[in-house]
Amino acid sequence: MSTILKTGPAPHIRTSETVESVMYDVIIALVPAFIMAFYSFGIRALILTSVSVLSCIVTEYICQKALKQDINVFDGSAILTGILFAFVVPAVMPLQYVVVGAVVAIALGKMVYGGLGHNIFNPALVGRAFVQASWPVAITTFAYDGKAGATVLDAMKRDIPLTDALLNNGNQYLEAFLGRMGGCLGETSALALLIGGAYLIYKKHIDWKVPAVMIGTVFVLTAILGADPFMQIFSGGLFLGAFFMATDMVTSPVTSKGRVIFALGLGILISLIRIKGGYPEGTAYAILIMNGVVPLIDRYIKPKKFGGVITNGK
Repeated sequence: MSTILKTGPAPHIRTSETVESVMYDVIIALVPAFIMAFYSFGIRALILTSVSVLSCIVTEYICQKALKQDINVFDGSAILTGILFAFVVPAVMPLQYVVVGAVVAIALGKMVYGGLGHNIFNPALVGRAFVQASWPVAITTFAYDGKAGATVLDAMKRDIPLTDALLNNGNQYLEAFLGRMGGCLGETSALALLIGGAYLIYKKHIDWKVPAVMIGTVFVLTAILGADPFMQIFSGGLFLGAFFMATDMVTSPVTSKGRVIFALGLGILISLIRIKGGYPEGTAYAILIMNGVVPLIDRYIKPKKFGGVITNGK
């Protein structure tokens, strides 16, 4: 009987979820965006993503060997980091820069902290920030449908007519929403990313309040600041960041209220960087900055405790 009643410390939560199941669900959710990337950029999308994923897997294997950790490079986390890194760089970026960025994403964005679950910042965005600092021209050179030019966000930033941007002819809002425009590999189609995000919400892997508050804040603030709010939310990396990076379980707050504050901060930062800052896009830097604020949010926004011991009658 004593064996039957023996339990471990609370909380006693059972779930069928594993690291692998969650990671591969997120990868499945990215499939619509990859299909759109392949439609827009052709075989280059497959090549760039494959190089990025392979570089991440090899780097994680080497790091785990060096740190004498269990080898679990196929738990999905390295593959996911590779896909996300590929999605936040231009399709025409030279492959050697992709390799370097992917190596940095795993080595400095993840393994230097001890591996999965210990990293402070989103690994894919660490890799992107490194590449942007090292090769700014390469990461801001975009092409679409056989021509190079300015993205929609860049055109709006420099007061260039959208007809001169890398955007299909027709209804500008519809083309931007569908993703028929130039930009980073996997962030152009808001529709595809919305479909993937809806799948993650359905599977209860992410909190719907994070993308809702983040996107809603950008919409309202950019409108107040005099920009076109619809083009601001449909273009750039907002949807990719809102559904797939700001919701990262490791680098986002643990409480519901904390996640709302986190998303609100993201929306404010993105809007200010885009409209008042020197860069046309601010999603990556905003997420990295707010990743650094997460420990403070978790420290001061705590859930109500139940079952605590009363001391001195208080």
